Amino acid sequence: MTRQISGLSIIVTGGARGIGRATVERFARQGASVAIGDLDPDLAAEVAETFGDRVAAARLDVTDPASWQEFLGEVAHLGPWDVLVNNAGIMPLGAVLKEPDSLTRAIFDVNVHGPINGIKAVTPGMVERGQGQIVNVASAVGRLAVADGATYSASKFAVVGFSEAIRQEFAPLGIDVSLILPTVVQTELAAGVPAAKGMKPVTADDVAKAIESVVRKPRAEVWVPNWVQGPTKLTQALPRKVQDLLAKTNDAATVLTQADPVARAAYEERARRNEKK
Repeated sequence: MTRQISGLSIIVTGGARGIGRATVERFARQGASVAIGDLDPDLAAEVAETFGDRVAAARLDVTDPASWQEFLGEVAHLGPWDVLVNNAGIMPLGAVLKEPDSLTRAIFDVNVHGPINGIKAVTPGMVERGQGQIVNVASAVGRLAVADGATYSASKFAVVGFSEAIRQEFAPLGIDVSLILPTVVQTELAAGVPAAKGMKPVTADDVAKAIESVVRKPRAEVWVPNWVQGPTKLTQALPRKVQDLLAKTNDAATVLTQADPVARAAYEERARRNEKK
């Protein structure tokens, strides 16, 4: 059965920029009530004001359970919640041996603890009503590890594993869990990162469209672009020596090492503000 977007109440984290903003706009245009949670409440408010009373914005630090409770209190008038889209994430890049410990912790705090905190805060209400959906925006590197993004990749592997586990936990409770795995997306987060050979650039709205598709008709896992899933999983089923040989002829495994540090400078600086010294 296909679900209508109009009338749903949806939370989108990291909704002021990039994929999150495109997702908010897509849902709001179709009549959903949307709560935007973001560390930048002013920018989030700019997104919300376009849509009137059906969209609200409030500050949210996804790493802090107390912030989740404050956020939910501020946007409670739009609930109860049908869908939680865990989109907020950071992607600092570089050699793992040069990565400060504080940055390693920040990546896991935002990318892993963030969704877990949100799920713990929002899902109990869904359980009471016997229905709801969680959409976790992970990454293709949550299935296929890439050099110079080791901690980021590990964080997304964690999101994939967590999602697989709670899908089994929550299914008897009437709650669907969906994973979105984009490749390189044309947003600030991926500034300076080239697309792999043969890959058509992916936009924030492409990912938002995939998120919309799993809300309309829940599925366990959707890749963006979708055709990448088959070849990736086929390759991973091959012997390691064959995988290594293929990697030498394909730049997908080294795409993050080719990132332009100058083009990424502004984003990297903003992402590092999540560090807790």
